[in-house]
Amino acid sequence: MLEVRVPAMRGKMGSRTYYSCLMPMQGVPQFFKFTNWVGISPEDREQRVLNDKRVPDLAAYIAENEEDYLFSSITASYKSEPRFEPFAEGLDIGILVLQLGDELIINDGQHRAAGIVRAIENGVPINRDAISVLLFPWESTGRVQQMFSDLNRYVQKTSKSLDILFDKRDDIAAATLAMIEKVPVFRELTDKESVSLSVKSTKLFTLAALYDACVELLKGREKQDIVTNAGLLADYWNAIAAHMPEWSKVLNGQKLAIELRQEKIVSHSTVLRALGGLGVDILDRPDWQAQLAALGNIDWSKKNPEWENVCVVSNSVVSNRQARAATKAFIKAKIGLSLTDGEKRALPDQAVAA
Repeated sequence: MLEVRVPAMRGKMGSRTYYSCLMPMQGVPQFFKFTNWVGISPEDREQRVLNDKRVPDLAAYIAENEEDYLFSSITASYKSEPRFEPFAEGLDIGILVLQLGDELIINDGQHRAAGIVRAIENGVPINRDAISVLLFPWESTGRVQQMFSDLNRYVQKTSKSLDILFDKRDDIAAATLAMIEKVPVFRELTDKESVSLSVKSTKLFTLAALYDACVELLKGREKQDIVTNAGLLADYWNAIAAHMPEWSKVLNGQKLAIELRQEKIVSHSTVLRALGGLGVDILDRPDWQAQLAALGNIDWSKKNPEWENVCVVSNSVVSNRQARAATKAFIKAKIGLSLTDGEKRALPDQAVAA
């Protein structure tokens, strides 16, 4: 039987011996077992069902970032004991010998592995690359299920704000971050880590909310360069901020952020995204900055009955798609812009009448 030899280290975790090895990417389709768990009861599965929709995205990620893609280790269980050949007696560094034809059961990383297989099938030249693999002995279905649970129990997804802050491949994220530095109220009052503000937060905005608002604003302009888009964003949001006296009060220390968030909706993500969408409709107008002056006349109080069933329901601000569309339409009407038939339908009858 053919053998595959890979560099590896031997170690112990708890009572079990395991191996950490570097497997060539071309070995992934040969060694890893992808079981179709559909139709098998959850109690009998050794893994979650593979989400086929994720695989093309992972393969595309590799193809689009061929020089600097990154994956964490795959964890798997072996049924046929591999042979470990230390470089010297007593060393835990050496060569792990795997039998070609043996199947490794993935405990964690099946989507990563499937993405690698798809990328190789698509001709992405990664055959000579290697991925780190942790190998544990297979003991039973129950043990494999426990490993899956242990590996995923304490995994915590990073916040959307932190993803945006750290993602150097997203041009809109880069333009948003550059814009924030040019808009004083955003520069001083934006939380760049949390996806939602704590009750006692001294900030008014989250990076995630501003990013989503900028995505709305840049629709149709996504292919412009980062500098151009950052400048457009800064001009627009500075013009908005000039007519948001409540924002300025917090910036100047005349009002606490917590008070504004409790009393007004003017810094809520729903309003920010609506304002971003508004920009698409007005930025091509020669008088767009003057048009925004009417924002200063809007009553942004949560107690304002006009917001009821627009973006406020039972005294709570909602952020679904319908609320965002209605909020944008409401703001457009308030600053004197005509509404499309769809926008009129998005508003409750009393708001249209007003």
